Amino acid sequence: MIWLCFAIFLATCFAAGATGALFPPGKWYEDLNKPTWTPPNWLFPVAWTTLYLLMAGAGARAAVSPDNSVAMALWALQIALNGLWTPVFFGLRRIRLGLVVLVFLWIAVFWGTIELWQVDWLAGLMFVPYLAWVSVAGALNMSVMRLNPEVVRAEARR
Repeated sequence: MIWLCFAIFLATCFAAGATGALFPPGKWYEDLNKPTWTPPNWLFPVAWTTLYLLMAGAGARAAVSPDNSVAMALWALQIALNGLWTPVFFGLRRIRLGLVVLVFLWIAVFWGTIELWQVDWLAGLMFVPYLAWVSVAGALNMSVMRLNPEVVRAEARR
């Protein structure tokens, strides 16, 4: 049963990740000013593949555990917000709104980590790298916003 759950959660993760193919960064993102500590482009698919495997594992472990309703609700919320960020940031080119989505995503992942840990400590542990990555993504989104005030002002006028 857990392998079937894992497959379902993994498919859900990759469906959220498919927004990256629908809304690739492109020239708009390349032309933005970014901090010197921006991860290299090759790292993003590697990191997300690893994170999606861990997220699916956490979801599958929690799904077959008792008293999992809050953890499962937060898992669903975080994957929805995860799938929303790419269309907002890259599709709509809304840096500030992307940061808002990331703040809510960070809260959902943080709270989800706590709830998963209470259901199954290994599931909670599997979410810790995700929380770290979302923290870095939030800092990167904020830095891009600060380094590109003219783009942020222009998006406010649209």
